[in-house]
Amino acid sequence: MTTTIPARPAPGESDSGRLPAGTAWRDTSALVGRCLRRALRQPDTLLMAVLLPVILLLMFVYVFGGAIQQDGGYVDFVVPGIVLLTAGYGAATTAVDVAGDAAGGLMDRFRSLPIRASGVVTGHVVASLARNAVSTALVVGVAHLIGFRAAAGPLGWLGALAAITLFVLALTWVAVAIGLLASGPEAASGFTFAILFLPYVSSAFVPPETMPSMLQAVSGVNPVTPVTDTVRGLLLGTPVGDSPWAAAAWCVGILLVARVAAGVLFRRPR
Repeated sequence: MTTTIPARPAPGESDSGRLPAGTAWRDTSALVGRCLRRALRQPDTLLMAVLLPVILLLMFVYVFGGAIQQDGGYVDFVVPGIVLLTAGYGAATTAVDVAGDAAGGLMDRFRSLPIRASGVVTGHVVASLARNAVSTALVVGVAHLIGFRAAAGPLGWLGALAAITLFVLALTWVAVAIGLLASGPEAASGFTFAILFLPYVSSAFVPPETMPSMLQAVSGVNPVTPVTDTVRGLLLGTPVGDSPWAAAAWCVGILLVARVAAGVLFRRPR
């Protein structure tokens, strides 16, 4: 006797067409709630996701800050980089969670039920955004306690938050694709190392002109550089040049490619 598993729709796309709109929304909301509750029930992972960025902030400011002098103090310079590094750690957690659901057969189980199965992927994306929002708020709060002073007005803050949110969203969908591609949580964790290293070869922690010429070239094509320059300029009230356009192009491009890749990987047989 054989069991036929329903065809796999792309995340957030075709499966909703087989369900009434209200039912699809209810199913997605339930699966989003599942991922949020799961995050709260993993206190060790949650603490690492929230506290690690603060530890990194303190380490960079008090260990490296004395050797890296910037106008206004190194804390003002480094906060945007720490915020974007936080997104990388949040993405790593998402990749591991998605890989665990896929490898454990949970997604196949959802597909056998008359619900919107791809809502579980949407749930992971929303949980990642929520974790990053908490981490970002905590980093900015601690940064203010140790001397960070933003010169941004309301529009500057809104612009910086929009840039951070778009970057987090793009990186999260990359993590979803990695989680669906990996054979298991351990493999997904290994794949995300590339994401975690991106901020270190960018303008996040030191000015690119202080790097060797080869690393300057890498920094120039690193998507983290224009995003960091945009957030830093908006928060500190310094010129941003064409960085916002480059940041938006990078983030939107990565987001579109990652969503398409996630859709293809979601439908493939495991």
